[in-house]
Amino acid sequence: MSHPFKQAPENAITQSGIARVIPCKELDVGDPIKWLSLAVQDALRTPVITAIYGVIFAVIPWFIMYLVEMTGWHLVILPAIVCFMLVGPFLAAGLYDVSWELEKGHKPSFRHSLRAMRRNAVNEWGFGVLLMVMMIFWLRVASLIHALYPSYTETTIESLMPFLVLGTIAGGVFTLAMLFITAFTQPILMERKVDLATALLTSVNAVWVNKVPMVIWGSIIFSAVAIGYVTGFIGFIVLMPIIGYASWHAYIDTISTKRARKYV
Repeated sequence: MSHPFKQAPENAITQSGIARVIPCKELDVGDPIKWLSLAVQDALRTPVITAIYGVIFAVIPWFIMYLVEMTGWHLVILPAIVCFMLVGPFLAAGLYDVSWELEKGHKPSFRHSLRAMRRNAVNEWGFGVLLMVMMIFWLRVASLIHALYPSYTETTIESLMPFLVLGTIAGGVFTLAMLFITAFTQPILMERKVDLATALLTSVNAVWVNKVPMVIWGSIIFSAVAIGYVTGFIGFIVLMPIIGYASWHAYIDTISTKRARKYV
C-alpha cells in the first residue's frame, strides 16, 4: 500500500523556475500490482467500452505491421514497436476518462471518453505533438542505425547481432525517457487545468522520486506490449485497456491532491 499522506522529499526539480511541479507521494514496490487489480475491476464494470478500445489498440499495430510487410523492410519492426509505445499514452486518454468517471460514481460512455481531449485541449494536443516529434526523431535515429549497417553482410543471427544490440540499446534509452515524460502527463492534463510544462515536470519528478516502483511499472507495460506482439496483437484487446485503467490508478496513487480521493 502507498502512503497517501506521505509527501516525497523536495529535490532540485521541485524548485524549477520553468513551471510549477505538483508534489507527489512515495510509492511502495507492490503498488503496481494494486493498480492492475483495480484496472481489472474497471474493465469488468465496463466490458463494452473496454472491448472497443481493446480492438482499436489491436488494429493500430496490425496496420503498422501490414505496412512493414508491404514495404518488405523487416528491420523496421523494432522501431515500429517503440513508435507504438510512444503513441500509446496519447491514445489511452479515453481509458483514463472511463476510470475517472467510475471514480466520480458516473456511468462511463464511449462518446464521453472521446471528448476527453477537449478538457485541456491546447496543452493535451501539444502533448500529442510532442509525442509525434519524439516518434519521428526515433525513426530518424533508427534509419541512421540501419544506414550504417553494411548491406552486403549475410543475413544470419550472428551478422544481425550488432545491429540488434545497438537498436535495443537505443530503443531502451528512448523507452526509459518516455516513461519519465509520459507516466503521468496525460492524466494530469485531463484532470487539472495546468500547462504542459507543469505536467511534464511533475511526471519526471514523480518517476524520479519513485524509481523502483516506476521501473517495475514500466517493465509491466513493456511486458504487456511484448505479449501483445507475440500473440499477433490479439493480446492487446485485453492488455492495453488494463494498462490504461491501471495508469489512471497509478496517477491517483502518486500525484498529490488538496482533498482526499474517494476512489481507492
